[in-house]
Amino acid sequence: MAKTPNDTASLSFEKALAELETIVQKLESGSVELEESIALYERGAALKAHCEARLKSAQERIEKIVVSADGQPKTEPATFD
Repeated sequence: MAKTPNDTASLSFEKALAELETIVQKLESGSVELEESIALYERGAALKAHCEARLKSAQERIEKIVVSADGQPKTEPATFD
C-alpha cells in the first residue's frame, strides 16, 4: 500500500524526519519522474508539518517546567493532544 500524505499521525518524530530526509535526497537528485516528484513533494510537506507539530508539542512540554516559590524547579502536568 502506498503512503499517502496524511498517514503521518502514528510516526515518531525520528521516523518522520528520516523519511523526509530520504524524500529530499530523491528530489534533489533529479532522478524521479514528474508525477513521482509531485507525490514525494506532497508527502514531504505532510511530514514537515508533522515534525513541526511534534517539535511544538515538545517545546510546550519543556515550557511547563517552572520555578517554585522557593527557587526550585518543578514540573507541571503536561497535557497531550
